[in-house]
Amino acid sequence: MKMRPPATPIINIDPYFSVWTEKSVLENTVHWTGKPNTIRGRVFVDSTEYHFLGQNNRPWDKLPGTPDMEIESTDCDAYSTYITCKNEAIRLKLQFTSPTLVTDLYLASRPVAYCKASFESLDGKEHTVSVKFVFSEELVLEHKGEGRAIADPVEIDGLTAVKMGNGSQKVLNRSGDDIRIDWGYLYLAVKGEGKAGHTVFNDMYAAAVEADLKNEALFLFAYDDIESIQYFGENLKAYWKKDGKTIEEALAEAASDYEITLSRCQKFSDMIKAEAEEKGSEKYAELLMLSLRQVMAAHKLVVDNEGNNLYISKECHSNGCAATVDVTYPSAPLFLLYNVELLKGMLRPVMRYAATDEWTFDFAPHDVGQYPLVNGQVYWVDRNPDGSCKKIHFKGQMPVEECGNMIILFAAIADVEGNADFAKPYLDTIKLWKEYLIEYGFDPADQLCTDDFAGRLTHNVNLAVKAIMGIAGYARLLKMLGDDAESEKAMAKAKEYADSLIVRAANADGSFRLTFDKEGTFSLKYNAIWDKLWKTKLFPESFYKGEIERYKKELMPYGVPLDSRETFTKSDWLVWAASLSDNKEDFNLLTDSLWSAYNSMRTYVPMTDWYFADIAQMRGFRHRTVQGGLFIKLMLD
Repeated sequence: MKMRPPATPIINIDPYFSVWTEKSVLENTVHWTGKPNTIRGRVFVDSTEYHFLGQNNRPWDKLPGTPDMEIESTDCDAYSTYITCKNEAIRLKLQFTSPTLVTDLYLASRPVAYCKASFESLDGKEHTVSVKFVFSEELVLEHKGEGRAIADPVEIDGLTAVKMGNGSQKVLNRSGDDIRIDWGYLYLAVKGEGKAGHTVFNDMYAAAVEADLKNEALFLFAYDDIESIQYFGENLKAYWKKDGKTIEEALAEAASDYEITLSRCQKFSDMIKAEAEEKGSEKYAELLMLSLRQVMAAHKLVVDNEGNNLYISKECHSNGCAATVDVTYPSAPLFLLYNVELLKGMLRPVMRYAATDEWTFDFAPHDVGQYPLVNGQVYWVDRNPDGSCKKIHFKGQMPVEECGNMIILFAAIADVEGNADFAKPYLDTIKLWKEYLIEYGFDPADQLCTDDFAGRLTHNVNLAVKAIMGIAGYARLLKMLGDDAESEKAMAKAKEYADSLIVRAANADGSFRLTFDKEGTFSLKYNAIWDKLWKTKLFPESFYKGEIERYKKELMPYGVPLDSRETFTKSDWLVWAASLSDNKEDFNLLTDSLWSAYNSMRTYVPMTDWYFADIAQMRGFRHRTVQGGLFIKLMLD
């Protein structure tokens, strides 16, 4: 990878088990929130100790006289991070793999990551080499010292292992955004013989695992959260447990199938890279390589008591909402491409909540809880101490936004599957939301949309585009269900609204406005991408040509601003907007600017999706699922 990532993924499984390094792998390891998740990687060469991971080069943070390995290179693909380091005696190679394979529900859920370590002699001499990983109590407590961590040896066939957890287990005891897990157990293991136990460093309790490198060794890191999600009052286990499998069994299995799993991940990564380079560029491929693990690690796959798969997203670095509709919407391309069942798992909680007595509105909800408690919407909702709903504030809702999002996603799933079977049980609700779009989507009144961080808008043109595509999506669902007459009526209404928008929103330069009433303004019309994907031809080619030419005119060194009001942009919407062009050169021009933003950014966090396009500085948001939207170009013919 030619890009210098703003942060390097190390272990990336779910919203709680997600560890990164900032700037360099010798920097302190952190949870995606930026709070310490301290891990130390050490190599002993002929009994002399060196550091290769998480040292931070602070005098008080290392043993006296303990040198660092020289980092030769760091590289990433979709599922692995490769670190090569050396000293005068050996070259050490490490491959960290988080095999949350999007095409495989079980692997997408199994909470086990790997590190394969190997070495070669550089001085022609034989060397005795061992590698040791030390994981601090910060991996099992909200903050160090908040509770007592305890480690115990674990008997697992073929492995040397230790587990560590909070001595006071309170499963699913809290929800929020900037929090770490303080229940469940961390497991460290090495395949074959080794050492595993507990230690103390930097005033922290820690678990450690060590193995001699007889050329190589395989380490495994896992987290058993016991129960993963509370769903309308019921605590649910992760998908990987659905047949009664234990974490010890999962670790033994992961050790034995490492080579097969690694091969599958590598093959999938290579496929994405080849497709991205064909439809875009090498830089576009690198954006996808860096984003995939992040997207997967911001979800949790569980099974409800009726056997339905639920794929719960966390709205990271915002308010921690769970199953957020306008976060699911931009993330959808990854799952529409490779595993539509995961996208269905995102929609099921929304539909269940919309059918409850608590949700009395004729539009779609914003979310279904605050991760990991999925018990009902929390965005602009007042709740009583017992969790019951006190008041839902209409003003804070996103009615046109969420109705459009949900209908579009149902239609997109139907398009992938070639039938509308998934939507059929929910058709009455979908119809209600379609009617809302017809009544309020022609010229949206003052309200929020998914770009709520940019402020409220009246007469939002891009939101009107979403309403049009939502109505069209409903028409496509009815067509698949055999109701041709109603389908034609809905599509005619979508066309009527689109034709009117072309007139009412036109700028003199051929582009289209941010709001219907503000001549000369612009915005990224990312919602129109569905017209391209579905080939509905609701908007003329002149619409797309005018928009792309305006984006090229507004292009800053690190992207096109989201709209006329600010210099900040969004990575997902930038790629969707770039994909409106049929010209590969235009697509690469716009997406190369996004690559340059990450390559130049000095905000060292997991991929931000909200940053300033003029100076490549993070405005907000990190580790969000919306980066799944970067895959949308691969959906186009």
